[in-house]
Amino acid sequence: MADEGGGPSRFLSVGEVARRAGVAVSALHFYETKGLIQSLRSAGNQRRYPRGVLRRVAVIKVAQRAGVPLAEIATALAALPDGRAPTAADWAAMSARWKADLEARIERLGRLRDQLSLCIGCGCLSLDTCPLRNADDRLGAAGPGARLLDPG
Repeated sequence: MADEGGGPSRFLSVGEVARRAGVAVSALHFYETKGLIQSLRSAGNQRRYPRGVLRRVAVIKVAQRAGVPLAEIATALAALPDGRAPTAADWAAMSARWKADLEARIERLGRLRDQLSLCIGCGCLSLDTCPLRNADDRLGAAGPGARLLDPG
């Protein structure tokens, strides 16, 4: 997309953003409805995105891959002035906030991995020896029936 002077335009179409960011157009529309990115409308009422949206989408994709909820991503991006693209310093601050949560999830998954073989085959998840969901049969006092316990 070129501007009237023949140089690259400051704005990209939704298709260009989708292609360059490696996401579906529907994902861009979804991110926009969630306030993660913003577009302008052209004279023909077509969406136009500033070039900085590519970096915002990259941050969204990496954060999602790390398991960061969209609400937390939105909060982090909303803190940037004027909806601008995140800088290296912005990314360092965001990723530092998300790192502790990621490490806690890794720890929980490691414990689950290590304890999983203790439960293979029983299927009930309510025995007093089950360390995964009902350690020390704490739910037995609540009576019969399925109960869910997530200590983590």
